[in-house]
This record gives sequence, structure tokens and C-alpha cells, in this order.
Amino acid sequence: MNENKKETPQSEESEEVSKQAETVEAEVVETEKKAEKKDRKKDKKKEADKSEELEKQLAAANDKYLRICAEYDNYRRRSQKEKDALYGDIKADTVQKFLPVYDNLERALKQGTEDEAYRKGVEMIMTQFTGTLEKLGVTAIESLGQTFDPSLHNAVMHVDDETKGENEIVEVFQQGFKLGDKVIRFAMVKVAN
Repeated sequence: MNENKKETPQSEESEEVSKQAETVEAEVVETEKKAEKKDRKKDKKKEADKSEELEKQLAAANDKYLRICAEYDNYRRRSQKEKDALYGDIKADTVQKFLPVYDNLERALKQGTEDEAYRKGVEMIMTQFTGTLEKLGVTAIESLGQTFDPSLHNAVMHVDDETKGENEIVEVFQQGFKLGDKVIRFAMVKVAN
């Protein structure tokens, strides 16, 4: 019996040690679970931070893309406008070089001649020339009888005439021309009153 008694305390001790070991093991498992939870939270936080950072980078790249698109669109419009303006300027310069020919044809028509074939030929050339100017979009500035406008006319003479109105153009020395709204050459005129 004595042996039984000795075994009992040892078995109780071993049971107690087993329980303690189980408790320690449970604590270790629980600590590991907590550590895993913390790691998962850290991982989730890292993923959230990484996701947030990626979203910021995407937003920045998208903003940069939109700015580049807008800048390119503005460049394209500006280039087209410059091309159109350059074309208009070159066209106006070219027409301006031919205006002395128009002036000479006009003077030739004002001169009297006995040769009707010659006169008819000059008239045909003048008609063809003015037709070509119209096709190019060049129009003559109406001046005779109109009110003087400094944006269209160049007054080279002034005359007092009671039968004419205030600032009325009474004579045109040189015809003026416009290409669209742009004045290629101002009309040289005589103004009354």
C-alpha cells in the first residue's frame, strides 16, 4: 500500500505537470494565434497602404495622361490656326504683288483709244483678272460715295463741296482690296468736307 501511496502523489504530480504543460501549450497556441492575427492585420494594413499608394500612383498617371492629352489638343489647334493664318498671309502677300497689274489695266481702260479690238482685249483681261481675284476670296473695297472709314480708306486729298455729305468719298485714286476681313491694300481716296 505504501507503494500505492507513493505512486499517487507522483501520478498527481505528473497529472499536474501534464495540465501545466497543456496550459502552457494552450497559452503558446493562443499567443501564436494572436501573433498570426497581428501579422494578418499588419499584412492587411500593408496591403491597404500598398493599395492606397497604387491608387495614388494611378491617379497621378491618369492626371498626367489627361494633361498631356489636353496639351496635345491645344498644340494641334494652335498649329492648325497658325497654318491657316500663314496660308492667308501668303495668299494676301501674293495677291498684293499682282495689284499693280490691276492698276495698270484700270488705267489702260480709262485711256481713250480708237482701236476697239484693243479695248475689248483689255476689258477681257480685266474681267478675267477680277474673276480670278474673286475666286481667291479677294473683294474690292466699295469707296465712291461711301463715308470715309480709316480702317478701309487712306485719305490723300480733301475738298470742300457743299453738295456732298460730311466725310463722303468723292474720288478714288487707287482701288482698295480685302481678303476676308483683312485689308490687303487701303483705298486711296479724296474726301469731301
